[in-house]
Amino acid sequence: MDRSRELAGAQAEEAARRSDALEALSWRETVARLFLSATLVALGLYVLGNYLRALAWALVLAVALWPLYDRARRQASPWAARDLLPIVFTALVGLAIFLPVATLAVDVARELRDLIDYGREAEKSGIPAPDFIARLPYVGQWLASWWRENLSHAGWAKEIIAKVNTSSLRELGANVGANVLHRGVIFGVSLLTLFFLFRHGEHISMQCRSASRKLFGDRGERVALQMVASVHGTIAGLVFVAIGEGMLMGVVYALADLPHPVLFAMATAVAAMIPFAAGIAIGVAVLILLGAGGLAPAIIVALAGFVVIFAADHFVRPRLIGGATKLPFLWVLLGILGGVERFQLLGLFLGPAIMAALMLLWRELAAPAADQSASFDQPGPSDFL
Repeated sequence: MDRSRELAGAQAEEAARRSDALEALSWRETVARLFLSATLVALGLYVLGNYLRALAWALVLAVALWPLYDRARRQASPWAARDLLPIVFTALVGLAIFLPVATLAVDVARELRDLIDYGREAEKSGIPAPDFIARLPYVGQWLASWWRENLSHAGWAKEIIAKVNTSSLRELGANVGANVLHRGVIFGVSLLTLFFLFRHGEHISMQCRSASRKLFGDRGERVALQMVASVHGTIAGLVFVAIGEGMLMGVVYALADLPHPVLFAMATAVAAMIPFAAGIAIGVAVLILLGAGGLAPAIIVALAGFVVIFAADHFVRPRLIGGATKLPFLWVLLGILGGVERFQLLGLFLGPAIMAALMLLWRELAAPAADQSASFDQPGPSDFL
């Protein structure tokens, strides 16, 4: 009997030692796996560092356009949905971005040529000071005197060029050329990534859902869905509203006989993507009209711009963005401004998405446990895009 008890005790001790050894081995394996995963992620981010912005743009565009793409995909044949639609949608996105930029570049080149011709004529005879400069309050007399001393006489352009450091100009030209080339590469990488996101979007969405469940549970899936909803709301509230503002102001510019109304309409639309920034483009248009002596058209443009900006920024935009992101307007505004400051134009979409995710986490922490799963419906297989 004693022998059996000793044998059972020895077996129990042996089993305990094996369990401890397995736990130690499992702990070491977990640490090694985490270290290897963190190292690989860091190396991947280092390798892709110059293209992370391109990948982020492709992801934002794919998320924004996925409902429209998915509707077209369901109505197309299997071959067209697999091979043709990704090419068509990617090409449409590329044209939507490239054509305005190309139009702007052609217009700028045309204006630059006219400006060079005007400069040659002005260099021969000088540029007389406009009459309205002397009438400006406080600085009018000083500015008119400076203009007469530096620009009203012949040969002023040669004097200015003699003072300019030509090596700095050459360096600036080289930097501009390198920057344009780099942005062209980023644009191409974004379109290529967007094509693969369209083609394999549903499969990628299912993988993201599976990974989020394994890493964070249902909460991670809800956070991802809220970020996607915020991107959709931001696209509607920023891009579409900005395009509407640009179109309305373009009509006003044309009626006010502003030079290049289409160019100013595009500038207004781009500026309107940032809340309250459209006033800068409208203000420049007003100053040009005032310089041309058109006081009444300038007042009309200023009043129309005030009405359009006020309605868009106080009524339309907060309702579209705030309803989708479930954020108060203050946090929407701070997310947009902070995102633009940190990530430039991409921050228009990343900022509200990050703020929406943070707000969702806060609401889940602050809400009772029974209410935490009631905020969202169960997602579908492609809800991440």
